[in-house]
Amino acid sequence: MRHVRRHPRRAALLLAGLLPLLAGPVAGCGSGQDDPPPAAVEAPAEEAPADDAPATEEAPPTSAAPAAVDPCALVTKDEAEKLAGTRLQDAVPAPEACTYTAPPTGPTGQVEVFVGDGAKKFLDIERDLGHELRPLAGLGEEAYATHEAVFILRSGRWASVRLVRLNDPAENRKPLEQIARAVAGRM
Repeated sequence: MRHVRRHPRRAALLLAGLLPLLAGPVAGCGSGQDDPPPAAVEAPAEEAPADDAPATEEAPPTSAAPAAVDPCALVTKDEAEKLAGTRLQDAVPAPEACTYTAPPTGPTGQVEVFVGDGAKKFLDIERDLGHELRPLAGLGEEAYATHEAVFILRSGRWASVRLVRLNDPAENRKPLEQIARAVAGRM
């Protein structure tokens, strides 16, 4: 029994010893005290460039960077529903992506739109997996279709549209090509 009694004391002593360590950094964090942060935490002052040019001077614009494209503007909800063959929920935007999903009570259906690096990475993965990429003519610098997606490079920016649907992929070929033409026209 004596061993059982000492164990709670040890835990209490250990906890008492750790509390000041744990509470120390937290106490100064948003505690309302007006004490300045320690010198070691202060951010270093920015040095002026050697030529004394203002630090806020912007670099000249480059023509290589394409204008931003809103992925949700590339495929409308009506177009996504037509492509998926079912009613879809409103778009869920994310940086360089837009997703339309079927309601949980409905049939499976989803349309995903990617713009920029994500669209290019998706294409690279399709190539790495050895999936068939059919060229699509007249849509931009490059354009391809798979059984589930289309990829378009236009004006220096990649876009892709992916369809998730439980049907024969051959049924999706023409609708995917149609949405690729619509997307290319909006880029």
